[in-house]
Amino acid sequence: MAIRNIMVHLDQGVRTEARLGLAASLAGKHGARLLGVFGQLAAPQQVGVVATWPTEEYREAAAASRKLFDAAVAGLPDAGWVDANRGSESEVIRVVTMHARHADLVVMGQHDERGRPADPADLVHDVIMQCGRPVLVVPYIGDFETVGRSPLIAWSETREAARALVDSLDLIAGCGDAHVVSMGARREEAEDACAQAAAHLALHGVEAKVEVFVLVEHEGVGVMDMLLNRVTDRTADLLVMGAHAGGSSLPFASKGSGTRHILKHMTVPVLMSN
Repeated sequence: MAIRNIMVHLDQGVRTEARLGLAASLAGKHGARLLGVFGQLAAPQQVGVVATWPTEEYREAAAASRKLFDAAVAGLPDAGWVDANRGSESEVIRVVTMHARHADLVVMGQHDERGRPADPADLVHDVIMQCGRPVLVVPYIGDFETVGRSPLIAWSETREAARALVDSLDLIAGCGDAHVVSMGARREEAEDACAQAAAHLALHGVEAKVEVFVLVEHEGVGVMDMLLNRVTDRTADLLVMGAHAGGSSLPFASKGSGTRHILKHMTVPVLMSN
């Protein structure tokens, strides 16, 4: 799928500028429209028994976001900015998800608990599960000016993994060092599945090395931690994986692993599809 419409979530978090820079770079590379959606937690101003919205603080934050966005997209042919104009957890999630459904790619930031979080703790997770679009999540630590040059693709025989692989194709096109990693309880099945995934990538011009791990119960290392270790070992700049609502389809994966575990402990940008 060609990337022609990118949405980036904006807030007052310290990593917003870095996330916006990556989104603008991707929009320029793919000739895509970039939509900035500003939305963050905020309470209405209470004056006596009357609550007013938006508060002056929120209006100033929105104006600062618009200024930052306009500067970042100055060289792009097509860009737009919208204000979610909502402050409660449920409304921020609803409005951001609504806009995400109309994008080819959604760029968001890993939830950061340091200081006063600007967003709902489940914003990224809920948008991934509800928007039906691929979501690129950028860690709150590290510099990521580009993604997709050395991707690591987590493969399993699931709908979510298949969706993520296809959704990643434009993002990883022309990469020089791709890896497909499959984890399973039976080596023969995992090897066959991994080989088929690599063959599909090859048809799209992506030559990938394959690696299979046979999972053994009671090994003491979580499945998702093993995956994160391979990201580090392979110096990957992007992890591609399916997002599962209820833990993971992998054997023994319920022991401290799953989508939420990756979202909490990620070290490189992660492309997730559900």
